[in-house]
Amino acid sequence: MDILILGGGGREHALARAIRLHPDCGRLVVAPGNAGIAAIAEVAPLPIEDGAAVAAFAKAQGIGLVVVGPEAPLAAGVADALLEAGVPVFGPSRAAAMLEASKGFTKEICAAVGAPTAAYGRFSDLESARAYLRAKGAPIVVKADGLAAGKGVTVAETMAEAEVALEAVFAGAHGAAEVVIEEVLRGEEASFFVLCDGARALPLGSAQDHKRAFDGDEGPNTGGMGAYSPAPVMTPEVEACAMREIVEPCLAEMARRGAPFRGVLFVGLMIEAGAPRLVEFNVRFGDPECQALTLRLGDALLPLLHAAAEGRLPEAPPPLRPVHALAVTVAAKGYPGDYAKGEPIRGLEAAGALPGVTIFHAGTARKGEEIVSNGGRVLTVAAEGETLAEARSRAYAAVDLIDWPGGFCRRDIGWRALGG
Repeated sequence: MDILILGGGGREHALARAIRLHPDCGRLVVAPGNAGIAAIAEVAPLPIEDGAAVAAFAKAQGIGLVVVGPEAPLAAGVADALLEAGVPVFGPSRAAAMLEASKGFTKEICAAVGAPTAAYGRFSDLESARAYLRAKGAPIVVKADGLAAGKGVTVAETMAEAEVALEAVFAGAHGAAEVVIEEVLRGEEASFFVLCDGARALPLGSAQDHKRAFDGDEGPNTGGMGAYSPAPVMTPEVEACAMREIVEPCLAEMARRGAPFRGVLFVGLMIEAGAPRLVEFNVRFGDPECQALTLRLGDALLPLLHAAAEGRLPEAPPPLRPVHALAVTVAAKGYPGDYAKGEPIRGLEAAGALPGVTIFHAGTARKGEEIVSNGGRVLTVAAEGETLAEARSRAYAAVDLIDWPGGFCRRDIGWRALGG
C-alpha cells in the first residue's frame, strides 16, 4: 500500500519511521517533509492545508492511505476533501477537529456529558473577559480559543501576568480574538492517546510532555521540549476512569451531533489523587510524545492507522514493546521567540549510532552536504531502554555528541518519574 503523510516535523518523521517498519508499506511520500524524512521517504512540496490539492495528488499518485500529522490541515477540512475523493484518511473531519480548533467547543462538549474538567468562562470581548478575570483572581489559566501551536496557553500566577496574556489574545497574537479563562487544575499532567474509528475507541498509550522551555519547568510555554513514555501516573485504574468518564461520553456526544471522530484523540489530563480531569483535547499525535510512543509501538502502527481510517479497529490494542522511551527536543537558542536559521549541525551520524538511540528531524534542511537548522524545534533525540533511567542516559549521551552551538535543550526530561 502506498502511503502519504502530511507534515514536516519530528512527529511526522516518527510516523514515517514507524510506518516504514511494516511490510505492508509500499511507496511512502511525506509532504513537505524535512531533511531527515528525506532519508527514508520521498518528499513532496504539497500545500497540505489545501484539501483539493491534497486529494488530487493522492488520487493521481494512487495513494491508499493518507495520514494527517498536524492539526492545521484537519481544521481546514483536508480529511473531508480526501473522503469526498474516495481516499482513506487517518484524521478527523473538520467538524470533529473542532475538539482542538476551539477550546470553548470542547468545554461545551464536556458540559453536555458531565466530563470532569476545569470550571471556565468563554469570552469574545476584552472587557467581559477582564471582568471575569478580576472576579476570579490569580492563579488562573488564560487560553486562546483557537489553534496556537502549543503557545496560546498562559498559566498565570499573578493578575498582572493574566492581564498581559488576555490583552495579547485580543490583540490577535494567536489568531481569532476569543478566550477561555479557567481555574488552575492541580496534580500531575499526562498525555493519553486513544485511537478512534467513529464507533470504537482503543487506548494506545501514555506519555508525559515538558512544555516549559527551561529546566525546572521554568520559562515560556513551548510546543514541547521533551517527553517520555509510559507515564507512571497513568495507571490502569486512571486509564479506565479516563475512558469511562471523559473519552467515551465525549465521543458519543460528537457522534450524536453528527461528527463522529476518526483518528487519534490526544487526551490531555491532570491527575490528582487518582482522579483524571480533562485539560484539553488535541486531534493528532503530540510532538514530541509521538517520537517516544512510536519507539514502543515497533511495527504495529500502520495496521492500526489503516483500521481506524476504515472503521474497523480491533477489540484490543497490540501489546506495546516492554521498553521505556524518552525524547529530548533540541531547539534553536531564542525559541519560542526569535531564533537564527541556517546554522550547520554536525555529529548526527555518531549520535544516532549509539545503542537504542533514534534521531528525529523537525526543523532541518539540507544545504549542500550539510544539515542546517530551519526552525525553532530542530531535532528530537529519542532513546529506549529497559528502564526510564537507561533511556534518559542514552538520550543525553547522544545529545552530547551533537555539534551545534546554536542549539539548546532541557537537561531534566523525565524528572517527575526519576525524581530529578
